[in-house]
Amino acid sequence: MEALALVRSHPMKLLLALLFLSVAHSSFSAPPNIIWIMADDLGWGDLGCYGQKVITTPNLDRMAKEGMRFTHFYSGATVCAPSRSVLMTGLHHGHTRIRGNAGQTNPAAQALKEGDVTVASVLKKAGYKTALIGKWGLGNVGEAESGLPRKQGFDYFYGYLSQHHAHNHFPDYLWRNESKEALSNIIVPVGEDGAGYATEAIHYADDLFTDDALKFVSENKAAPFFLYWAMVIPHANNERGKILGDGAHVPDYGPYADKDWPQQDKGQAAMITRLDSYVGRMMEQLKALGLAENTLVIFSSDNGPHNESQHDLERFDPNGPYTGIKRSLTDGGIRVPFIAWWPGKVKPGESAHVGYFPDFMPTAAEVAGTPAPEQTDGISLVPVLTGKEQPKHDFLYWEFHEGGFKQAALYQGRWKGIRSGGPDAPVQLFDQQNDVAELTNVADKHPDIATQISDYLKIARTPLAEWEPQWKAGKKSKR
Repeated sequence: MEALALVRSHPMKLLLALLFLSVAHSSFSAPPNIIWIMADDLGWGDLGCYGQKVITTPNLDRMAKEGMRFTHFYSGATVCAPSRSVLMTGLHHGHTRIRGNAGQTNPAAQALKEGDVTVASVLKKAGYKTALIGKWGLGNVGEAESGLPRKQGFDYFYGYLSQHHAHNHFPDYLWRNESKEALSNIIVPVGEDGAGYATEAIHYADDLFTDDALKFVSENKAAPFFLYWAMVIPHANNERGKILGDGAHVPDYGPYADKDWPQQDKGQAAMITRLDSYVGRMMEQLKALGLAENTLVIFSSDNGPHNESQHDLERFDPNGPYTGIKRSLTDGGIRVPFIAWWPGKVKPGESAHVGYFPDFMPTAAEVAGTPAPEQTDGISLVPVLTGKEQPKHDFLYWEFHEGGFKQAALYQGRWKGIRSGGPDAPVQLFDQQNDVAELTNVADKHPDIATQISDYLKIARTPLAEWEPQWKAGKKSKR
């Protein structure tokens, strides 16, 4: 009767209300749970489903078989903090708040600010329970408190605030929300933010994170949730690597214990297989709880592979056919594994669609049935995930601030342009369709395309005082 009275007295109000509901409502029958699983410094070629021959990853290989494996997907940046900022804000590297690893030299420059819009805040507003478990790196106590997880849309946080603290896989404390929780590990402190290495290694952080992630899912199975599960492995303990020569600190070497390899290689392989086992535990729990058909799970890595554990890159070939590793703007530093799994919703198979981290914001918003922020550089991946025609990016953009400012853009999914040496320096141009390793500069053969990318690079970024380009002198070009 009340609805009938509303129709008679306020027909326009009812029409507007129905219109709003039709726009905001998810195209799926119920708002799904969303889990983003982030590996740290895992290369494109580190998984069996991406060509790895030495390290075993049966659970992720199965996830790829049951879900959709993307072959041409990119992280937000070539190092961790800006990549995670891109993921959280849906803004590419030239628009997001955090554009480099600033650390304790300028902690405020590595913190999200009040007014920044994150995936967590969008989903929380839509009624999701939100949690971050693992490594954050976008805010800390003190000068960077504006970026603390619970000020950026997360209901719950357990893990590392500082990326330097996260170097130590056996820390003597972790954060739960804004409180430190002591652990039994005994460490030698080195560097900043609680970093160092353990001399008595009892509690392995990613073991704790996995238990906590499983607990969060179990406790929130009745309502939609968003879990950002940001593991630390296979990132090296940089301080331990420099001092002891082995940054791959793990509880055990697992199936690699008897290999005739250096310890660093055993540790690196063991970290990746251990990570794989964590993912397997989560997949099994989702199935056991009856949540698999209503949970979108995405697995990826924050950037390309590292060599800071002092392991043998040749043994594992972690960047596959691509050139460069972490801190490179060639594809080895930014092309990453990307697997989407959602039984009954995501079409199993392989996709060559070209996407990157900004796409997560509009994707998460669409599946949740809530509007994405007006300012986003992403394009929802829902069409490709559900077997429909997928809109494409014209340009993808990255920059890098260490050792002299550099820029890169991918144009039309084929042409990679990289600039260093100054705003007027020539663009190196690579045709990824015929040169996936980016070994041959073809700018002279395709001057029009080089010019288009050059012009785009000049307007791609918005100025930000904390992240002004500091170019190293280089040759100028008329282009």
